[in-house]
Amino acid sequence: MGLGIVHALKYQGWYRVADEMAERMARVDWPDDVVEEGTALVPVPLSARRERQRGYNQSEHLARALAARWRLPVWTNALARTRDTVTQTRLAPGERLRNVHGAFAVPVSARAQCRRAHVILVDDVVTTAATLNACAAALCNGGARVVSFVTFGRALALGDRW
Repeated sequence: MGLGIVHALKYQGWYRVADEMAERMARVDWPDDVVEEGTALVPVPLSARRERQRGYNQSEHLARALAARWRLPVWTNALARTRDTVTQTRLAPGERLRNVHGAFAVPVSARAQCRRAHVILVDDVVTTAATLNACAAALCNGGARVVSFVTFGRALALGDRW
């Protein structure tokens, strides 16, 4: 398995592979504070348009499969995408940062739930971490005390070398 499976999950409707991917992700050897304090899993939200196109959110499928293994709840309402963004796949690192800056927020209805929580943000793949960092900033602004990340893979960013 590799990043080809991520592509199949995201773009070819293979949402059932999320369970096997989560099995591998669950092997992460977390520091003690994450294990002891982890409150909930928060999937990176898609825009409404993109979720309609795909029919599902791949990060939510991964989060739900991880939740069963880590015995943590999934908070799908804790983070919202506030605006549509262009796909990050062909953007340079600086463009990625600008693209997702301010694109996420914690809804008012979820602020009490997030207050002082240690949430684990779930995404399929990290390239420059622009999306994860934008989500983490929104979660912290919404009251989260700590945000940890977990992804299935890491893609090469433009400018990366082997």
